[in-house]
Amino acid sequence: MRPLRFWLFTAALFAATQGCVSAQSIPPEICPRPAAGSAVPEPEDLRSQNGVLRVELAYREFTDSNGHERYCYMYKDGSEAPTLRLSPGDELIFTLKNELASPLSQEHPNATTIAHSATASEPDRSQTRQLCGAAYNGHASIVLVSSSPQPPAPHAHPKSLDCSGGEMTAETTNVHFHGLTVPPVCHQDDVLNTRIQPGDPPFEYRFQIPADEPPGLYWYHPHIHGTTKVQVLGGASGALIVEGIERANRDLAGLPERVLIVRDQDLIHPNAPPKSDAVHMPPIILDAEGDVMNTGTGTGKPAKDLSLNFVPVPYPDYPPAIITMRPSEQQLWRVLNASAITYLNLQVLFNDSTQALGVVALDGVPINENGMAGNRIIWQNHLGVPPAGRIEFIVKGPPEGVKGRLVTRGVNTGSGGENDPSRPLATITASEEAPEPRSKLSASPAPLPPASSIWLGNIKPIRTRKLYFSEKLQDPNDPNSPTTFYITVDGQTPKPFDPNSAIPDITVQQGDVEDWIIENRTQELHAFHIHQIHFMLLQWFGLPVDEPFLRDTVNVPFWDGKTTVYPMVKLRMDFRDPNTIGTFVYHCHLLEHEDGGMMGLIRVEPRPQKP
Repeated sequence: MRPLRFWLFTAALFAATQGCVSAQSIPPEICPRPAAGSAVPEPEDLRSQNGVLRVELAYREFTDSNGHERYCYMYKDGSEAPTLRLSPGDELIFTLKNELASPLSQEHPNATTIAHSATASEPDRSQTRQLCGAAYNGHASIVLVSSSPQPPAPHAHPKSLDCSGGEMTAETTNVHFHGLTVPPVCHQDDVLNTRIQPGDPPFEYRFQIPADEPPGLYWYHPHIHGTTKVQVLGGASGALIVEGIERANRDLAGLPERVLIVRDQDLIHPNAPPKSDAVHMPPIILDAEGDVMNTGTGTGKPAKDLSLNFVPVPYPDYPPAIITMRPSEQQLWRVLNASAITYLNLQVLFNDSTQALGVVALDGVPINENGMAGNRIIWQNHLGVPPAGRIEFIVKGPPEGVKGRLVTRGVNTGSGGENDPSRPLATITASEEAPEPRSKLSASPAPLPPASSIWLGNIKPIRTRKLYFSEKLQDPNDPNSPTTFYITVDGQTPKPFDPNSAIPDITVQQGDVEDWIIENRTQELHAFHIHQIHFMLLQWFGLPVDEPFLRDTVNVPFWDGKTTVYPMVKLRMDFRDPNTIGTFVYHCHLLEHEDGGMMGLIRVEPRPQKP
């Protein structure tokens, strides 16, 4: 079951544009998207120079012809969602200008102020601005006669804004640097009180990548409670790479690398029937939010469409994107599941034969980063990636003349979860003329220095806690009524997350190591995530797991509604890093669950000073 969807209301364009736009004055498209079936583009790379990366992005929105809201991070050269590349120890200066419309949407139930609601008699202001070229916040954001998207206007020097909270509307935003071990404080990685409004001066994030940050794939996205789903679902996400993975695993030296971001979006063709074996398909069931519930078959209509680096692969025909490689070439693929609610189960097929994929990192951390010696590679024929998860693996391209495909297989999300069926993502074509990817790992890397801290798996935890996921229908007699979502510390009373409360659900001390048992008391799959730290998976459903590597997101299996023992995972949580001091959150990374209340607050206190 799902909470009430928070729609952004738009008025008819005809009323908004009368007397304003001629037939020749066609506005450029904000947040542009490639056509279905296109070649997969590479995101623009922004690299640090002399130990510093300065990035200025404009945050924008656009309502497409299907009525779907898009959100995007635009760089000054017109590129969207650039990949940020830094080395350990580098400084990131990330400046964001919120250029969303002035309040135009109905108040979100979790917002703290009433946002303006557009009606048929009062057209959508963002559309009017796009079509009429009106000045907004002191500058014109659209030039009507342009045939291509305009780059962001030059930013003024950022003012010293504080992080004191303030109003929270559908146009409020901020940025979370997912997976990085940086302090949860103002201008670094605070998501609780940083609220950037349209009309605010550019907001500056400034922090240093820790010198011991594991090299791998991280990402950035909005994290405003109540509207995170709609912004991420609209495309607001980008990759961040901490360089040097070949220093952790020398078998990667010299490999070309490809960044692939899978995003989900509302169905372009929601009323189309499934194309294959439609007679034998189970009936389509919708939940309270209109998403398609899990059929348990791996088939049927998906809850959301997927895209690959913004190339859409829409239901029901699923025209695949195109990836071109040189025949039998090895590459490092760095895959981010930036979906709001969709699980992935990735496979590479050659003529329908499953290929082995060499996993080298999970959630930004090389799998031999801690506790494992040598150039460790785990070969798998399918790779499960939850929302927000990242996986980096070696893939070998098909020989010339062999059909290759990248697909995601069906994921059983439980009787209460959305439907994530099997579907193609891309055709992999072998060609001697294929261009090399833009980025390539160093061919002669210096090895990483040995870890200075004790491996997490070798530390005895000081305590064990139990938390659990649960849900409650607003109307117990109506299974399709809106749902409130909870994550609760055992012994406390379930309550939805309150963005106005500063009282932590959990308090620990910097330096502590704890074991957490996470139970799932619902009949749908959840993805547990915590900010600022990584953890080690110890048990899955009570069974010991031999996985001596770290994650920041993990699936918690769903309950069948019958057994007396709830499914669970056991995690070893690491609060030793001084950068974890502060207050931050843990939550389910299905973003409608997070927005609906499935989030908690943790405070890491400084270690007491010795006399």
